[in-house]
Amino acid sequence: MTVAHDVKSAIILAGGKGERLRPYTNDRPKPMVEVGGHPILEYQLVQLKAAGIKGVVFACSYQRHTLQDYVGDGSRYGMKVAYSVEETPLGRGGAIKQAMGYLPGGWQTVLVLNGDNLWQIDLPRMIKQHQETDALVTMVVSPLKSPYGIIEFDEDKRVLNFREKPVLPHWLNSGVYLLNKDLEPMLPDVGDHETETFPKLPKETFFVFPSAGYWRGVDTVKDLNEAGKELADIFPKVSFA
Repeated sequence: MTVAHDVKSAIILAGGKGERLRPYTNDRPKPMVEVGGHPILEYQLVQLKAAGIKGVVFACSYQRHTLQDYVGDGSRYGMKVAYSVEETPLGRGGAIKQAMGYLPGGWQTVLVLNGDNLWQIDLPRMIKQHQETDALVTMVVSPLKSPYGIIEFDEDKRVLNFREKPVLPHWLNSGVYLLNKDLEPMLPDVGDHETETFPKLPKETFFVFPSAGYWRGVDTVKDLNEAGKELADIFPKVSFA
């Protein structure tokens, strides 16, 4: 078991164009689209602050000035914010690797987030598990909910039951990871970490953190509308800067 290190920094991938969310993304990156009166990424920032994260690096490119103007230096959130700008597309893995260069010296573990998802995750418990398992990578997984109603029927084709968007016996990648510094040289300069790095990891170093808390990907206008209806119940006590 290696020495446990506090996790004080996060990288948020915030360069998505969100083409399926047009016209909401005409003048802003996808994580800056508003849900319930706040940008998607702001729901992440308030939870990071509550979990003790002191600094955030945004990996950004498309319409980054909207993000920079809104978040600024991070002081309104009680965090220090930096921006890792992609001048040419690097892919998510390359974006993470470049953003790691903006982390404080001596960092050992960093929280990495897709900036366009809404979630509630017990981050302190995730960090504790990561340390106890001596993991190189810990990935949050969430139950997969069917986007459609499910019909159950018997061998004679008689309808037995109708289930409206049930939870399925599968887990999805929530886009939230803890990465150790030892992973940095394994990340591609250009490319995706999920296809080029994760498949090569020894199984004894790669763990999941199952989370039954709220999770929603916001990929379409339908997702955006549904999320807006859900957030009043999911985040009733979130205090924004």
